[in-house]
Amino acid sequence: MSSAPIPFRTRAAAHGFDGVTLLVIPALLLLAALFLYPFGYGLVLSLRPKDGTWLGNYFHFFSDPFLYQTIATTLALALPVTAINLLAAVPVAFRVRRMQHQRLITTILVLPITLGTVLVAEGMLNYFGPQGWFIRTLSLFGLGSPSSVKLVHNYWGVFLSLVITGFPFTFLLTLSYVSGIDVALENAAATLGARAAARFRTIFLPLLVPGLAITFCLSFVQAYSVFPSAVLLGAPAGPTRVISIAAYEAAFEQYDYSLASAIAMIMGAFQLIVVVIVLMSRSLFYRGPAAGAKG
Repeated sequence: MSSAPIPFRTRAAAHGFDGVTLLVIPALLLLAALFLYPFGYGLVLSLRPKDGTWLGNYFHFFSDPFLYQTIATTLALALPVTAINLLAAVPVAFRVRRMQHQRLITTILVLPITLGTVLVAEGMLNYFGPQGWFIRTLSLFGLGSPSSVKLVHNYWGVFLSLVITGFPFTFLLTLSYVSGIDVALENAAATLGARAAARFRTIFLPLLVPGLAITFCLSFVQAYSVFPSAVLLGAPAGPTRVISIAAYEAAFEQYDYSLASAIAMIMGAFQLIVVVIVLMSRSLFYRGPAAGAKG
């Protein structure tokens, strides 16, 4: 006596394809339309330079110091900004999580996100410019002059802008990881006589490292793609000529979209290298769960 055939729906569900799983298909199609196709199109376009050689754009980029030096310039901005934002976000997050008015303090700290990069740059030009309030205050107390203190249209202008606009994002991510660690772990260690530094080193740091690595990667990608700040607050033809400016010039000044696509691919490749290094190095600290659960 032969058994009844198993319905297709049952066999599909056994392999993880049920009605709920099929709901992911629209999201996958949207991802393919908004990311995969543009990435593939840009990659193919970068391999079709004007001179007809297959890798001509890449050879041109790495043979021209005016182009390949933009990588070092961008890293010199993105890496220290990300590190400073992360180092500042950790103690602030630990302090805020114990505050009574945590929501109010968090709202104030993340306010720069709502302003936008251009508005922050405009405010910095008025505040740190040669005739700004900050320089005037220094001159009033004899601490500097417009000719001796320059905080805009150079490296430091872009640096400060990235710190101001990047810290709220880094802080929010860090606060979520810090708040996810059970306070009972800290209290137990304090009961056993562990000091604050020891509690942070042996309890919090191992649990936070995986989350801090993700935060570093996301904050780095955000800082690495700097463009408006480098133009408005920096020197686009000099110390702050980042790789995004090189891509913009190739596309909209030279009208060489193939070269611009190649620069974008190189930009993404270096971002990926840094992200992979950071994610691989987190295993040197801890290989357990990403955080200590509450409850």
